[in-house]
Amino acid sequence: MIDLRSDTVTRPTPSMRRAMTAAEVGDDVYREDPTARRLEELAAATLGFPAALFVPTGTMGNQVAVHLHTKPGSEVIIEARGHIANFEMGAMAVWSGALPRPIVTENGLLEPEQVEAAIAPNVSYRTPTRLLALENTHNLWSGLPMDAARTRALAQVAHAHDLAVHLDGARIFNAAAALGTTAAELGKGCDTVMFCLSKGLAAPVGSMLCGSRELIEEAVRVRKLFGGGMRQIGVVAAAGIVALTEMVDRLPEDHAHARRLAEGLAELTAVEIDPARVQTNIVVFKLRADRVPGDPALSPAQRFVAGLTERGVACGAFGATEVRMVTHYEVTATDVEAALVAARQVVSR
Repeated sequence: MIDLRSDTVTRPTPSMRRAMTAAEVGDDVYREDPTARRLEELAAATLGFPAALFVPTGTMGNQVAVHLHTKPGSEVIIEARGHIANFEMGAMAVWSGALPRPIVTENGLLEPEQVEAAIAPNVSYRTPTRLLALENTHNLWSGLPMDAARTRALAQVAHAHDLAVHLDGARIFNAAAALGTTAAELGKGCDTVMFCLSKGLAAPVGSMLCGSRELIEEAVRVRKLFGGGMRQIGVVAAAGIVALTEMVDRLPEDHAHARRLAEGLAELTAVEIDPARVQTNIVVFKLRADRVPGDPALSPAQRFVAGLTERGVACGAFGATEVRMVTHYEVTATDVEAALVAARQVVSR
């Protein structure tokens, strides 16, 4: 099976497995795991923050940040298709009593004027705005990267109104590779940044939350509150160290494979996609319902996914007509061409 469902399906590399086997461990709830400490120090230095915390998932990292920056009955400004608002199970409401204030954009990129307009006035009868949540790369906008200048401009507006800024940087290293810069540069202006080790960097589990020493000290408590206190986590933290030191530089290969996918799909009349918008490792496209044969009880996206699955290619339906494909280190150029052959067979060209 050629698995294009997500870059989360990657399996740990041989060097990760060796590091995991040899990892020195301790009880991390007591903050005594030396490998976890090394990973946190490496993550903080890489992102340019004073401190960092290992968390089991990106969702937990994001939600710990939301909890740190908000109060019950407050709002979080976020792009309407943002992961925190759409794919984290309403956790900001459940765990922090916060509500999203979604902003619809034409291209996935917030404008400073939009953020300014969305901030609630400081009056007794309005829900106070506490946080601006950004995403880089933007998952549902075909992994769209956001440059450092825009992040700083958005953060400047937020901070002028005493809002905190959190960056969901699950794939921030993909953004940095696409833009020819560093993850640290892309995180400037943000109060906290979360990034994933278990996506394009191929670690088996884990994400990092970066921030000030004071925020991360409180994040340790909130992580425990959310059920994320772990014991001998050096076993998985060791893989995270390998992810940061060995897997970042190869990300442009995934981007090239995604662009080739997009270009090949764009040749099909059943597919609506602009290959120029595919700059990282995510390909999101729409389907014309009348060009995807199959069971009429299924949506066009479901029919397309089912047809590819029958031909040995896995991908994901995102709504009735939208499909996502994600490249990663286990997907080769040959796999990409095979996936395109399968797509041509599934649709009416």
